[in-house]
Amino acid sequence: MHSFGPETYGELNADVYDEWHAAHDPTDAVRGLAELAGEGPAGPVFELAVGTGRVTIPLAEAGIDVRGVDASEAMVARMRAKPGGDRIPVVIGDMADVDDGTDDLFAVVFVVFSTFFFLQDQEEQVRCFANAAKRLLPGGRFVLECPMPDVARYQRDQTLETHQVGLDRVRLAAVRHDPVEQRFEGHHVLITERGIKLAPAFMRYAWPAELDLMARLAGLRRVHRWGGWRREPFRAEGNYVTVYEKPATPAS
Repeated sequence: MHSFGPETYGELNADVYDEWHAAHDPTDAVRGLAELAGEGPAGPVFELAVGTGRVTIPLAEAGIDVRGVDASEAMVARMRAKPGGDRIPVVIGDMADVDDGTDDLFAVVFVVFSTFFFLQDQEEQVRCFANAAKRLLPGGRFVLECPMPDVARYQRDQTLETHQVGLDRVRLAAVRHDPVEQRFEGHHVLITERGIKLAPAFMRYAWPAELDLMARLAGLRRVHRWGGWRREPFRAEGNYVTVYEKPATPAS
């Protein structure tokens, strides 16, 4: 656990990431982010943890000036190998820094799927909010897609699930839950005739009210919370989308 850094997940999962997440269609996320980019001030858009470009590339294809950061060189290499991926400015770094190597301000800073929770403690998450606020234009938005924590699924604070069974492979997920630190520490385990592959995923989850407090500390205000990218009502389950806004004028 002590050796799990910002780059660890990507470096150990890049070769299987697209295959294992193929069922998660990013179309709604791309459409929703493009709409949000068109509603606020004019300016570039910045993605935290671009990964293999599943959202970044189609956003750029839609005409959005999108840039990004990722801690994993292996993930970014996968993105750059895809059509159009090599034309998107991406820096290698910690997403909590919200740093693209320039002094530009952004209309939208966003992080999708469950990636914000890969920041390993509350301090890192608070720092990410603060840095996102600094890099936003007045009226700009910080957009998070997060899963609602489902702690009821854990018996004795642990779970083992089967994700895939085939003639030549079995894929499992083994996770332990720490309710005090709000942490999930787990592995995807792929077993084939060639051996065993471990893909670690350690996360620190936050409840919606805690995210709202982080936003207030950063000087942002919540303007939307939806049950998904189609702006469904929030029902405190599954993945949800929250939009925080930087005030157009400083608070007096």
